[in-house]
Amino acid sequence: MTGVELKTARSLSHWTQVEAAQRLGVTQAYLSMVESGARPVSSELAVNALKVYRLPATARPFDVSVADQPTEEFFKTALGELGYPGFAYLKRRPSLNPAELLLLALDTDDLDARVTEALPWLPFHFPELNWQWLTNESKLRDRQNRLAFVTALACEVAQENADAALAATLQTCVAAMERSRLATEDTLCKESMTKAERCWLRAHRSPLAAHWNLLTDLKREDLRHVSETPA
Repeated sequence: MTGVELKTARSLSHWTQVEAAQRLGVTQAYLSMVESGARPVSSELAVNALKVYRLPATARPFDVSVADQPTEEFFKTALGELGYPGFAYLKRRPSLNPAELLLLALDTDDLDARVTEALPWLPFHFPELNWQWLTNESKLRDRQNRLAFVTALACEVAQENADAALAATLQTCVAAMERSRLATEDTLCKESMTKAERCWLRAHRSPLAAHWNLLTDLKREDLRHVSETPA
């Protein structure tokens, strides 16, 4: 979160700096310095701003060190926090930026099948993700094929729902990753699969999975909750 984003959020709320500072628990002078870029946005201020300005989940600050080795429960809870219907029973106080959660999941060797199935839900419901950050971070980890595949699945759901605007947005993101498509074979977060499973998937995966060099049988028809409204 930047000072400019804070200033924009304040303007949309039609508050003066004095009014906003009171709600944020800081002085007007400090808020002025932050909005002008003279001071960085602290983690505490960012968290308060999310609540005060009622900003979307995509405005949450990034902290990819939140979990060095995320557990299955971590991903299920994080998805539930964001409103994913399949894990709505785990819904708690929101904390993770959807882009951050998606990156952490895609960079995991082995995910529970239900978590993997949930990943296209993130770009589908949060198309305003910080795509530049997400794409750059994915490339650093050689995970751009996984990201493109998941986003392409979300695009297919949007097309099926006749949501042309959303489909166009997602397709643009997929196209941007086409130039950096990796030729190396990969899985969709299931590195522990056996040699026999890998051989079977090479012959039976979808054209989309083959294009992105991924060994996975996940396809649009398997996505149960992607188009559902967040719980």
